[in-house]
Amino acid sequence: MPVVIVLLVFLCAVLFLNAIATASVGASSTVHEAGSAKNVPSEITGGGPVIDTTQGRTTASFAMKANTIALTFDDGPDPTWTPKILDVLKKHDVDATFFLVGARITEDPSMTRRVHDEGNEVGIHTFTHADMSTIGAWQRRLQYSATQMAVVGATGDTTSLLRFPYSSTAAAIDDTYWPIITEAGSLNYVTVVADVDGEDWARPGVDEIVENATPEEGKGAVVLMHDAGGDRKQTVEALDVYIPKMKALGYTFTTLSEGIDFGDGSTATVHRSATTSELLRGKAVLYGIWLAHEFVLWCAYLLIVVGVLTIARLLLMLLLTWRHLARQRRQRRRGGSPPVTLPVSVVVPAYNESAGIEAAVRSLVASEYVGRTADGAPAPVEVVVVDDGSTDGTANLVEALGLPGVRIIRVENGGKARALNIGAAATTHPIVVMVDGDTLFEPSSIGALAQPFADAGVGAVAGNVKVGNRRSLLGRWQHMEYVTGFAVDRRAYEIMRCMPTVPGAIGAFRREALEQVGGVSDDTLAEDTDLTMALSRAGWRVVYQDQARAWTETPATMSQLATQRYRWTYGTMQAMWKHRGAFFDRGPSGRFGRVGLPFLALFGVVLPLLAPLIDVFLIYGLLFYDAALTVLGWLGMLAVQLVIAVIAFRLDKEPLRPLWAFPLQQIVYRQLMYVVLIQSVATALTGARLRWQKLRRTGDISTAR
Repeated sequence: MPVVIVLLVFLCAVLFLNAIATASVGASSTVHEAGSAKNVPSEITGGGPVIDTTQGRTTASFAMKANTIALTFDDGPDPTWTPKILDVLKKHDVDATFFLVGARITEDPSMTRRVHDEGNEVGIHTFTHADMSTIGAWQRRLQYSATQMAVVGATGDTTSLLRFPYSSTAAAIDDTYWPIITEAGSLNYVTVVADVDGEDWARPGVDEIVENATPEEGKGAVVLMHDAGGDRKQTVEALDVYIPKMKALGYTFTTLSEGIDFGDGSTATVHRSATTSELLRGKAVLYGIWLAHEFVLWCAYLLIVVGVLTIARLLLMLLLTWRHLARQRRQRRRGGSPPVTLPVSVVVPAYNESAGIEAAVRSLVASEYVGRTADGAPAPVEVVVVDDGSTDGTANLVEALGLPGVRIIRVENGGKARALNIGAAATTHPIVVMVDGDTLFEPSSIGALAQPFADAGVGAVAGNVKVGNRRSLLGRWQHMEYVTGFAVDRRAYEIMRCMPTVPGAIGAFRREALEQVGGVSDDTLAEDTDLTMALSRAGWRVVYQDQARAWTETPATMSQLATQRYRWTYGTMQAMWKHRGAFFDRGPSGRFGRVGLPFLALFGVVLPLLAPLIDVFLIYGLLFYDAALTVLGWLGMLAVQLVIAVIAFRLDKEPLRPLWAFPLQQIVYRQLMYVVLIQSVATALTGARLRWQKLRRTGDISTAR
């Protein structure tokens, strides 16, 4: 769990950083409408466009020198329009002041560097172009400081110039914005508004932009224009007309700090070289946001790959399932295979199974199947219960039943694999069925398991495990998972000849095949998967028999479920690692290694490991992207998976009622499986070895659908 939490916190932090850095920004197409200004000094509302409230000043307002124009541009830098505006300024030998948006700086620091290096002045226009009156004080400070660090990272200098988005002239400052201006002054920022607004954001035409930006005759002015936030073609063209015209009228163009009239001929110092500490923080902001952007970009590519592969897998599994069904129909038309009458032995490993062992053994004895010995004598099903050191009286309960054909073998606790091998060695029949001690068989199940052995190439048969405690919501979720996995996946795996697992709850094995692979190994925690892979590598076919049904008790709590799946997932990865050499083999082993193992690794480990990105990006999309499009995409994936579930339920002749819980399964249950998988992979990578963990059984199993 700590690994999952660390990964989740990291991913959320990166996504939040990227969301802030790529927040939607635009031009100041509207201005703040002035409200009451009774608390604003008249010297401010009637003063100049430069307002200095630093060092506790409250009425320091400055205008531009006569016949002096400071061109100011908001909302940049923009990769398209900022260079064009810089080219026009350079053409006419004019410097200007650019109020930059922090998020845009991080997208293209080199453009900010060019603005600075060509002699222009840089100011802060907040980080995300938010209306400062709609956010809290701490958010405003973050907007200023983040932009300042972006400026430092790009230029090496700090700036004390600040212009709020949606601002206009000094006359528009009201009681809402005056406290924000004084607050900014306490942070050593000088607030800049404008004398005239070119209104280029409205794209009224070149002539009107020039007229709007023309100050009263002889007066100096801070002129507001934009270099980003939309199509700025008219702005570029207007500058080419405006600058020569104003020069012809006797105006001088300068940066804002150089053009302020302090009355004593001095100029403002609004820039200084950043300290080493500031420079390091600035670079950290730029590179951190760049890394976040790249990370999110690659995650988006991964999501596309995951989505395509997931849909491709679903289509492939449906196609293979259709082929499996078509093959079954052809066999039925040909009259099917001859009846199998090979004697069957059932081995039940039992460790503290007192809750359900009696019902399990009774269901086995009630089997309708009767085999025939070599001389034609009837051979009822033989049941061998191996009590693996139980401490709850499991063996005594079986003995007390006194059922015919049932034997009990007591051994010291040595694990499930050892118990299965002891049980198999104590029998002589050619077919060995292995059953968990908490599982109920239907009367026809053993006969259905035996039938595929009519094909001499079949080494094992996987039965159809049904959830016996499906009344709870958690039980329904597991029921849906089991039906989908067995009805569709195992049919497809049979066609591909790479069945990954004959389930421990119900599986049958040809004794010859078991002996060839050395029986059940205890090398992994998934002994059933390990054994199935060994049989496939040895050239034996492993098939699925949907008519062989067994009802099992699944975990009744989330913690128990996590424990079980943790063991399954870890054990499966152990088995894959154990059989990795098959990839280089020839014959059946090589086929399994080059088809089965990569398929299982990709769709059983890698893609599920990446699948949480879908849910994280769902939340990301709802908060920071197009919510409607995000929901539509998620519902599309849900619909595809629901279609597969409906097909699986129909194939398994299950009622569709439980599918009402399918959306909840995707929201809650699937997340638990992600956590288990991630933790299992982390455990495997650290080289830790899990112990066998016994689940608590209640015996609450019903065979009713």
